[in-house]
Amino acid sequence: MAEVVLDQVNKVYPNGFHAIVDLNLEIADGEFLVLVGPSGCGKSTALRMVAGLEDISSGELRIGDRLVNDVHPKDRDIAMVFQNYALYPHMTVAENIGFALKLAKVPKEEINDRVRKAAATLDLAEQLDRKPGQLSGGQRQRVAMGRAIVRQPKAFLMDEPLSNLDAKLRVQMRAEIATLQRDLGVTTVYVTHDQVEAMTMGDRVAVLKRGYLQQVDTPQNLYDSPDNVFVAGFIGSPSMNLMNATLGGTADAPTITFGSHTLAVDRSVLSVRPALASYFGQRVVVGLRPEDLEDASVQTGAPEDRILVVRTALMESLGSEIILHFPVDAEPYSIMEAEFEGDDAITAVPNDEGHFNYVARVSPRSAARIGETVGLVVDTGRFHFFDPTSGLAIRD
Repeated sequence: MAEVVLDQVNKVYPNGFHAIVDLNLEIADGEFLVLVGPSGCGKSTALRMVAGLEDISSGELRIGDRLVNDVHPKDRDIAMVFQNYALYPHMTVAENIGFALKLAKVPKEEINDRVRKAAATLDLAEQLDRKPGQLSGGQRQRVAMGRAIVRQPKAFLMDEPLSNLDAKLRVQMRAEIATLQRDLGVTTVYVTHDQVEAMTMGDRVAVLKRGYLQQVDTPQNLYDSPDNVFVAGFIGSPSMNLMNATLGGTADAPTITFGSHTLAVDRSVLSVRPALASYFGQRVVVGLRPEDLEDASVQTGAPEDRILVVRTALMESLGSEIILHFPVDAEPYSIMEAEFEGDDAITAVPNDEGHFNYVARVSPRSAARIGETVGLVVDTGRFHFFDPTSGLAIRD
């Protein structure tokens, strides 16, 4: 086991494309760090540089106390798990798991012993004589994990290893991988574009955008205290509602106005965000997570100035909750369209009345009906505020 340190690491391709820009990361010995971000953000490139599959243009990469910029991949003492498993179809499970040890000329008895132990850990003991074609997707992924485990490397590198599995199996496998990593205590760098996967697996999560590290923190801190609108919009499902607004009122009775709606803001917001005091009468970006709204018919007794009256456009009933979509005449933070890329792009499209759609996560006991008016209690103490020019969180 060893820590992995990226110090001012850059990757510039021959065509001039700057894929990774001054990346600084310290991954502690035994830590599970997840790299997450939209397609093209540089997360796989960063992982491949750690593996030695991509050259580093500048900066330093250390594994343990060893500088490995120019060290061949096979000599870095790391093990990589790929998206496509990369198993040899003509070999048995046992032969696949032990293949790297065989190449390293490890004694046969030791190979057999390590393979048996890895198979027992991964619940593959009954499949050792089978070939990959006879296994399920989940079992094939376990074989790929077993091949990494038997090498007893200093670090595991995993590049979207669950993306080829169906939804139910992904949930099962991510729990198994997280448990296995904790049991083994091996430093692990895991790449995914799925922010739910990142939040449920990582000790810490590093969010990238266009080659730049946006924020690295624990999953809960990313969720509670995003540093900018990109992290705020990327972390959380459904995404945070982000809209242009104006901060009004006074320090004793602050208000927020978006579109034709004005709500009272909990005074505690100013005490935890003292820098917000300089924004009175000015435009801000206000963020509100869907789960911080509730149907007023369920959460009774809320003051009128904390209730947002809207008309329901769509309801998604999930049994344990309802995802409620509603239009508001407030413009979303327009830069969000440029913040995301490819399949992750967010394009705000107004309805026929020029209103934009927002989302609430409400109780399944909600009395809301499509096309009808509903009052939504807004937990204004949970508002997030961002500077409209820089996109940075307004805090201290």
